Amino acid sequence: MRFDNKVAIVSGVGPGLGRSTAVGLAQRGADVVLGARTRSYLEEVAKEIEDYGRKALVVPCDVTKRDDCKNISDATVQEFGRIDVLVNNAGWMGPTEHAVDVDLDAWQEAVDGNLAGTMAMCKFAAQHMVKAKSGAIVNVTTIQIRQGRAQRSAYGPANAGIHLLTQVLASELGPHGIRVNSVAPGAIWSDKLEAYYRGLAEKRGVSYEQVYDEMTEAMALHRIPTPDEVANGILFMASDWASAVTGQSLDVNAGWFYH
Repeated sequence: MRFDNKVAIVSGVGPGLGRSTAVGLAQRGADVVLGARTRSYLEEVAKEIEDYGRKALVVPCDVTKRDDCKNISDATVQEFGRIDVLVNNAGWMGPTEHAVDVDLDAWQEAVDGNLAGTMAMCKFAAQHMVKAKSGAIVNVTTIQIRQGRAQRSAYGPANAGIHLLTQVLASELGPHGIRVNSVAPGAIWSDKLEAYYRGLAEKRGVSYEQVYDEMTEAMALHRIPTPDEVANGILFMASDWASAVTGQSLDVNAGWFYH
């Protein structure tokens, strides 16, 4: 699974999945354009990519701003001449109150940041891909597109919209040689998640191991995937190994939910 001399944009590059995806692309031969709101972290990841002998372009990007979404695609083409891969990883949980209590402005902001932001990134990148008659787009969603959960009235429905948008774009862009797929992770291991579990253990007066076992009991593999493992699913969908795959969603959740 290689991306030799290909050019990829990754949005939402932060610690965790965004970084793993960007570095994974570079390890396999791609030059990578890094998008997120925090320039300082993008520059750290850029250095990692350059250590693998690939080029990195830092373009701060807030996906809630349409001009930023257009700029990152235009900057990529100006620097490298093309866009081969777009990975839409930007998004956030948003409000977690029950629907009857939720602040609708916060709800709208989360919907915009997830669904509308993904749409804008796809639109502007696809304009360049259509001219080239090739490209691959991978949208990162969530297990919550499969399971409606309380207190997720923005995040779940917005990502379900991304899931359907992926299929719509696959139909529209397929005749131009462009594939559009999505990856739906469940929980992803992180220092923050470990700290949360340890906090629960302390609060309940039980061991960390007991809390971890309880949290992973419903997963067939009884463990939480790492960012690199989820990134591998993204890389597969973006690669030529998936050359006949479009309009599909790949669940990477350690067997938490079967689809």
